[in-house]
Amino acid sequence: MLRSDGMGRVTTSWTAYPAADVQAAVAKELETGRPDRLLRKAAAGLAVVCGDELLRRGGTVYGRRVALLVGTGKNGADALLAGIRLRRRGVKVDAILTGNTAYEPGVVQLRAVGGRIVAAVDVDAARHAVESAELVVDGIIGESGVGGLRDHAAQLVDAIPAGTPVIAVDLPSGIAPDNGEIRGVHVRADVTVTFGAWKACTILPPASNIVGELRFVDVGLPEIDAPPIARRLSARDIGALWPVPPRVAHKYTRGVLGVVAGSDTYPGAAVLAVHGAVQSGAAGIVRFIGPEGVTAQVLTAVPEAVPGIGRVQAWLLGSGVEDDEDQDKAIDEALTSGMPCVVDAGALEACVRRRLIGERATSADRMLLTPHAGEVARIMGWLGQPTERMDIESRPLHYGHVIASALDVTVLVKGPTTIIVDPSGFAASQAEAPPWLATAGAGDVLAGIAGALMAADLSALDAGEVAAHVHGRAAMVAHRARNGGPLTASAVAEATPEVIGALLSA
Repeated sequence: MLRSDGMGRVTTSWTAYPAADVQAAVAKELETGRPDRLLRKAAAGLAVVCGDELLRRGGTVYGRRVALLVGTGKNGADALLAGIRLRRRGVKVDAILTGNTAYEPGVVQLRAVGGRIVAAVDVDAARHAVESAELVVDGIIGESGVGGLRDHAAQLVDAIPAGTPVIAVDLPSGIAPDNGEIRGVHVRADVTVTFGAWKACTILPPASNIVGELRFVDVGLPEIDAPPIARRLSARDIGALWPVPPRVAHKYTRGVLGVVAGSDTYPGAAVLAVHGAVQSGAAGIVRFIGPEGVTAQVLTAVPEAVPGIGRVQAWLLGSGVEDDEDQDKAIDEALTSGMPCVVDAGALEACVRRRLIGERATSADRMLLTPHAGEVARIMGWLGQPTERMDIESRPLHYGHVIASALDVTVLVKGPTTIIVDPSGFAASQAEAPPWLATAGAGDVLAGIAGALMAADLSALDAGEVAAHVHGRAAMVAHRARNGGPLTASAVAEATPEVIGALLSA
């Protein structure tokens, strides 16, 4: 459930619904109430956000210049009505109409209060209005849009000067509302203001990387009578899911994670995976299985780890594994055990091969694969659908769902925005981390945290999302501790307890 604090700031999780269902809810509300009620409430919230942005970037609102890019639909109407409110605060408002029509009451009222209406076909005037603006409001097209922008709309977007802030109405124009795909010219927003219900594209990559700050305005839309397609849990929700041991707990009742990781070539992967699991504290015991030399390094770095095979409640398989007969055997046994598994790197192929031939002892809600885009491309090849990494990065939800559905697993696709997809296509996303987290070993720490959470009996979807959130926040803590400088995977693991403590005390 999503709540707002009245100022457009989200205080709990984002839940996104299909655009068609949101449109149906809006249409139903328009039939039963005042036709312009939703428009005016949305415009009022949008105008507040625009005013705040002008104040933040210049200390005043009066006398500033704003360009509205106005399409033919409700987003254009929202922009026009917000422009009227801004004009009454002394803002110089130019409304550039990108189509043949626009919300006529808004056009008439904006002109009546001194706003200027410019047709996009008047190319020079429209371009000058955009280039001279101190703030651009994108109301071109919203949740009904398909594909990239064209013609005058595309030209106007290209004319926005670098550095000029852009506020998108509902979602940046030119991106696919339900999956976040980008195919052609689109708006890159500094702030996206959405109304009534979140659109999945605002939290799904690659679109989530160009929406800027997300702001929500509650316009009183009734609850949508349809299942959601995506979510992003807040810190409060993550804290509520985190496994806190009861007073009577002991190390075995808290869960035991078995880790098969590392190799003579990649011993650090084992160290970091075990380090992440132990630092998370989600499991009571972390057992490690690996080559003798790697085991020695793991125990030196993480003395809390327990070497050797024993009873476990979940497995983490594959981080840094490379051509070791004993580890391969342990991976095969784990994959056929029916136990919850986090499958990473060197165990991905074995998992894919087994599940393709029908060996699916572990259900999808207990089987979490954690590939990055390159590994997703390799999995697609094993599925007989060769795909380039660039294609994966442009459509991570699509390919994550293809794999989840084909193998009956849950898939965590790592990236600037990490997504977790189940076989139904439902997706969770997290984007807490700074860009510095793109560093060697970070994925091993993430896998360790996720594995510990699954040993504590979280589902694959929950474990993936909670781990991604904590991992990203720990990266931010490590980043700040270094005065905004580079971080290491080890530093992320070490920051994990602090992050968990903060989440539990929030």
